[in-house]
Amino acid sequence: MTKADIVENVYQKIGFSKKEASELVELCFDTLKTVLQNGEKVKISGFGNFVVRGKNERIGRNPQTGEQIKISARRVLTFRPSQVLKAMLNGEEYAHLKDDDDDDDDDYGDDE
Repeated sequence: MTKADIVENVYQKIGFSKKEASELVELCFDTLKTVLQNGEKVKISGFGNFVVRGKNERIGRNPQTGEQIKISARRVLTFRPSQVLKAMLNGEEYAHLKDDDDDDDDDYGDDE
């Protein structure tokens, strides 16, 4: 699915003009980008969490030559789907599930 597909979906289901649907989708994505760029977590209930994590500088290896190289510190974006989304993807019943998007004990496996 592309951004254009999302715009088309908003246009068809909500009844906005194509221009209004496009502006709404752009506004949503711009807001998400700004929040993530500021290092804040994005929680979408029933969908999941987007979190910016810091990765420390480390030594890696060039797989072709075996040469050791320094990998710079950087920020990475991680996504953790909610229990509800996981259940939906697996065709399971999800109405009884607690929406875990507000859990603060997230384990994203980062190496900070």
